[in-house]
Amino acid sequence: MERIASFCVDHNTLVPGMYLSRKDGDVLTWDIRMKTPNKGSYLSSACAHTIEHLFATYARNSKWSEHVIYVGPMGCLTGFYLLTRGLTDAEALALTQESFAWMAEYDGDIPGASAVECGNYLMMDPVAARLECKAMSEVLQKLDADHMRYQEK
Repeated sequence: MERIASFCVDHNTLVPGMYLSRKDGDVLTWDIRMKTPNKGSYLSSACAHTIEHLFATYARNSKWSEHVIYVGPMGCLTGFYLLTRGLTDAEALALTQESFAWMAEYDGDIPGASAVECGNYLMMDPVAARLECKAMSEVLQKLDADHMRYQEK
């Protein structure tokens, strides 16, 4: 079998940021990298689950909602994928910046955190999620749309 595109990225060079991971027709997959890979600091499962609920809720209710296809955690617990259609790089960055700023301040009930709405609704850590989103928000605020590509080898 051929290696999939995400396994072709040198994870030893990645630092927290936002990267265009792939293009599939008009669908863009964004790598929202919150943690430096393979350095021992990862998102806890409960934190990632909380961020997933918050990020998806915010993105799908934002002014860019019709362009959001998917928000979900990376299995390695170093960040999230955001799939969009019809957004410029600058708009995708603005959406992500707004989402993380909102999550960093969010202090209410976690959307979708009930037995009816979620298969593991008790696995939530809003305190850790706020802290991680605050740290990532600071990273995102320093980015611009011209610097969201993986480094070339």
